[in-house]
Amino acid sequence: MKRILFALLIVLCSGSLFAQTNDSIPRLDSKTKNALNAVDQIAYQMALRYNDRAMAKAKLYDLMSRNPEDIRYMEALTSLYFEAGQTASAALVALDILELNDKSIGALEIAAYSLEQLGALDRALPQYESLYLLTGDNFSLYKSAFLQYSLKRYEEAINSVNMLVKNAKADEKIGFPISETETQEVAIKAAALNLKGLIYQDQNSLAEAKSAFQEAISLDPNFQQAQENLKKVN
Repeated sequence: MKRILFALLIVLCSGSLFAQTNDSIPRLDSKTKNALNAVDQIAYQMALRYNDRAMAKAKLYDLMSRNPEDIRYMEALTSLYFEAGQTASAALVALDILELNDKSIGALEIAAYSLEQLGALDRALPQYESLYLLTGDNFSLYKSAFLQYSLKRYEEAINSVNMLVKNAKADEKIGFPISETETQEVAIKAAALNLKGLIYQDQNSLAEAKSAFQEAISLDPNFQQAQENLKKVN
């Protein structure tokens, strides 16, 4: 994992590798280019049909190198990496897409989740923040608040939590792991209040933390994590 993170940081610091190599790509006449594209697109579809992900990725690399202006192939590649659990590769391709189109929802989702899984929380946070600004999705706002809390950016975290408490709909849910195999779904507003309690607890404001945990439980009486957190501050 350390080697993966080190490699990821090197590429992040050097900027978009894809953008850097475009100028060195040989130019083909349009007829030849279109013919090669057609063959590679057929091969890509066949590779997907026969579940040959390695060949599918190889054909996407051919298409990307020949068509650097067309981000559809990069989007397909980052999805393949993401579905295969190759989070470092998925993150790197998604970040290159965002260099070309910073409003790509799919790339933002993959970059945010993958970077979070890799432990690069400071890099994942702006992706979740951008997702919320573009979509208004409260799950992205919750993830932003949680990462702000994890990074000890408490003032920002409280602001995000307060926005979520104000805007969350009654039927919106979020999953919390309660064991290695089980997840409990709770109201996202209750989850936000539980997070608010954790923020106050970190700042040693135990009365405010207790109040937030109690409010979370009043909204969702079966919320196990909030119940456990309340016991710790009593």
